[in-house]
Amino acid sequence: MGIVFRQSVKGTIFVYTGLILGFITTGILFPRIYSPEQIGLLKIIVAYSSLISMVGTLGINGAIIRLFPWFRNDEKKHYGFLSLVLLVGFAGFLLTTFLLLIFKPALLSSALQKSPLVAKYFNYLIILVFFQIFFTILDNYYTALYNSVHGTFLREVFQRVLIIIFIGLFFFDILNFDQFVILYVAALCLPTLYITLTLIKENQFSLSTDFKHIDRQMAFSIASVSLFSILNGFSLLVIQNIDVIMINSMVGLDFAGIYSICFFFGVVISMPSRSLSRIANVLSADAWKNNDLVTIKEIYYRSCLTLFIIASLLFLGVWANINNIFRITGPEYMKGKWVVFFIALGSLIDMATGANSSIFGTSAYYRIQTYFLLLLVVMIIAANIILIPLLGITGAAIGSAGALTLLNLMRFLFLYYKFKLQPYNIKFLYVILIGVISYIISAVIPEMKNLIADILLRSSVVTLLFFIPVYLLKISEDITARTDDVLRFLKIKK
Repeated sequence: MGIVFRQSVKGTIFVYTGLILGFITTGILFPRIYSPEQIGLLKIIVAYSSLISMVGTLGINGAIIRLFPWFRNDEKKHYGFLSLVLLVGFAGFLLTTFLLLIFKPALLSSALQKSPLVAKYFNYLIILVFFQIFFTILDNYYTALYNSVHGTFLREVFQRVLIIIFIGLFFFDILNFDQFVILYVAALCLPTLYITLTLIKENQFSLSTDFKHIDRQMAFSIASVSLFSILNGFSLLVIQNIDVIMINSMVGLDFAGIYSICFFFGVVISMPSRSLSRIANVLSADAWKNNDLVTIKEIYYRSCLTLFIIASLLFLGVWANINNIFRITGPEYMKGKWVVFFIALGSLIDMATGANSSIFGTSAYYRIQTYFLLLLVVMIIAANIILIPLLGITGAAIGSAGALTLLNLMRFLFLYYKFKLQPYNIKFLYVILIGVISYIISAVIPEMKNLIADILLRSSVVTLLFFIPVYLLKISEDITARTDDVLRFLKIKK
């Protein structure tokens, strides 16, 4: 289990570093350096390439994680597994390219006509789709080899650092816009080359075509898992975007903008789960292959407790600084104060359920996970239809958080019913109690005129009041062990 915590910590650091770099790029540099049309071009290329490449993988990324344990064998080069998934990816690329060229006139004359530059750079979209399809496949393959952080670093940090460098070259007139677009696309493609070279260096890039390991039952499993992986991907896309779409249509574009910004501050709390889920997927798949319920139980319990502690601290940090958040964004965003609260609360509850999605999705009941996600889509739409007219954007946040909580409740009940998995104990109540006390004390601190000083003071108080009791009471083995490592590194503890 140590590998889960170590890689999730590293991955979380990369995710939040990427978050900061993304904010610098999108929130500060782009609006000050590029025209709205130029920014629109870059956003459209990325958005469409991401959507198309998701289809282009033909869902094989889901099969990589769930079924690789049946192929894992270094001596046999994993029975040609990499060749198989690359062939599927290439087939998906040919299919999506064919469809893109067929529908190119319609795309350029309708949805994309708002940015005339798109026609000029349309072929770059095909290049990006190619590299994103194969990055997704190779990243998942590398994750299946127990390295989940490399791809996170490449996507969240390496890629964004390159983009910032290229923005600087454009700003100082070393590049014109055409050259910048070429280098921007190159920055999005380079992670694929980097991870390919890494796999070759580690002797894990084999194009062996030993497909004798794939019998009729395995072929059916690959096709089934891939199909449901595509359905999962589309469901998640709808879940991530439906709130803003419905708010825009029901109460206006300005409220959609406010909701988007406030939603960001609320969902920041759940970002550590992105790193954990990548490695938890692999370990859970291995455990299910061996019918190792002891390992599954350990992953479930320790991920729930550790993520709940991390999420509680982040929740406290966000809500203790809620007024400071709107001092940064501007008072017009105060309408979304309770959006931040309810989205953050939903994220906290989601984190408290740990690796339940990984455990569920890699089990023999992965299809039911898809049905739950489709049901979640229906629940969010229904909740928005009812709550947005009554409570505006706060209603959308309540509906989203409520639907996510209900989804996790269904997962919990199913895992308990089928496998008697129940990860919660008295330690979770200790965390809640420590969190409430920490917030009450931080809330009485008078607001300081200096924004930075106020953020630092409140954040420090909350962190110390929350973390010290958690550490001293040894509530989480993983957090205690990693803290001890840091203290020994700083030579504070022997």
